[in-house]
Amino acid sequence: MGTEENPNLEPQELWQLEYNKARLRDVPFETMSGVPVDPVYGSEPYPGQYPFTRGLYPSMYRSRLWTMRMFAGFGTAEDTNLRFKELLRNGGTGLSTAFDMPTLMGRDSDSEWALGEVGRAGVAVDTLADMEDLFADIDLSSVSTSMTINGPAATIFAMYIAVAEQNRVAPNQLAGTIQNDILKEYQAQKEYIYPPRPSMRIITDMVKYTTAEMPKWHPISISGYHIREAGSTAAQELAFTLANGFAYVEAAIDAGQNVDEFGRRLSFFFNSHSDFFEEIGKFRAARRIWARWMKERYGATDERAMMCRFHTQTAGVSLTAQQPENNIARVGIQALAAALGGTQSLHTDSFDEALALPTEDAARIALRTQQIVAHETGVTNVADPLGGAPYVEWMTDEMERQAEEIFAHLDDLGSGSMLEGTFAGIENGYFVGEIADAAYRFEREVNSGQRIIVGVNDFTEGDNPEDRNLLRIGAETEEYQLKRLQNIKTDRNQDQVDEALTAITETASDPTRNLMPTIIDAVKTYATEEEIANAMEKVFGTYVERAIV
Repeated sequence: MGTEENPNLEPQELWQLEYNKARLRDVPFETMSGVPVDPVYGSEPYPGQYPFTRGLYPSMYRSRLWTMRMFAGFGTAEDTNLRFKELLRNGGTGLSTAFDMPTLMGRDSDSEWALGEVGRAGVAVDTLADMEDLFADIDLSSVSTSMTINGPAATIFAMYIAVAEQNRVAPNQLAGTIQNDILKEYQAQKEYIYPPRPSMRIITDMVKYTTAEMPKWHPISISGYHIREAGSTAAQELAFTLANGFAYVEAAIDAGQNVDEFGRRLSFFFNSHSDFFEEIGKFRAARRIWARWMKERYGATDERAMMCRFHTQTAGVSLTAQQPENNIARVGIQALAAALGGTQSLHTDSFDEALALPTEDAARIALRTQQIVAHETGVTNVADPLGGAPYVEWMTDEMERQAEEIFAHLDDLGSGSMLEGTFAGIENGYFVGEIADAAYRFEREVNSGQRIIVGVNDFTEGDNPEDRNLLRIGAETEEYQLKRLQNIKTDRNQDQVDEALTAITETASDPTRNLMPTIIDAVKTYATEEEIANAMEKVFGTYVERAIV
């Protein structure tokens, strides 16, 4: 940063120049005993300098803590709206929305496929009316919102834009992220609708739209989290995630986008698991690999387009139903690894999530865990506190080495194209097979006792299986949502809905047109999520995974 303007300065002098421009938090940067500490230790490259191994910004958390973005979503939109407000009152600085399974699959609550699942694993959203209730009395111009959804992401995104417009918040004022990472769905999570290639068309349309209209919005959060939750190793999570990112970059370039413009708007989503130093090495390697590939392979010249900005969530798969209070310690360690790894935002899991959706008290403890790491441990006083430690540097290098081996394989599959290599890896079962093998190895180690999981296969005494205070979603939630959806369908102007849906199908048939404006028009008529999905299915078809023998 500042290299071109000051070519004769040494790296430390350049870092100091940029650090002096930073606006620092009004806190004492010293130990608990009163010993002052420097903002950075060690040698070049420094935080904020290419390839960003040590952090994206010169002052890191001295200027701004990570966004404490707590994941919430259950029952009806009104239920989740209350939880959002509770999290914001307790010091949360960003919202992260979990949707129920029907919504994630592009199906309405009255679909035969939705029976028994409405509001269970997240909030039910069928129409714009639900989105209106979800963000009622929340100032969307002042809060950053993340939405974890992929197959029907364009429709949910359109609803969010429409709600903001109703409240006189223009698209260019909205800040946040929509996950919209369809490639990892074919690899790990399986919440897809259309085949890979038309799905990429939708995503590139969203990238084009946000680049033109929404400078504060990240249209893709390239997600390794679900790859890791499916059972991958840390290196596989790193490599598969960044490979998907390279594929999106190539797709956007092929669609005529400028790498420096859209590259600034890509973000990532990683898992923070329990192997403390492996996770820190993974985060540091991610920044370095992404910066180098964006500059050397894809020709980015703007350093902001080379920055691997990422959200982190502690490992849901590590949570145990046995002795669930132990999960508080697990989450604390994982959160500390994310902070030491330089994350830009963080969600901490609630200790009861292996049993049910989190209760309000459990969600508050999870948020307090982040606040303790941020305000009581001292790790935010120094950028990259573990940088230079031989083990940490070796682990960073090792994560990069393993990732590069995977990139080479995918590049070969695609005959020099990471996009085509990723498509090929989906079609031939490479990703699914690698993740399955890693998951099997891990479970075999646990089952044999070679790997200890406290409270599960050792130290099992003292578990109290009494009925706990869990969040329970009753049948009345589904009944309410079905009645609400029926009333909306009765009250809306069906001619307007039909016209809007026809426009979507026509636009989908013409690859030169952008789908986002027509989808926004459709949600404003209170067309449902499934109706919009079906309108595109007429052109794109649906994806059926090929069995891998």
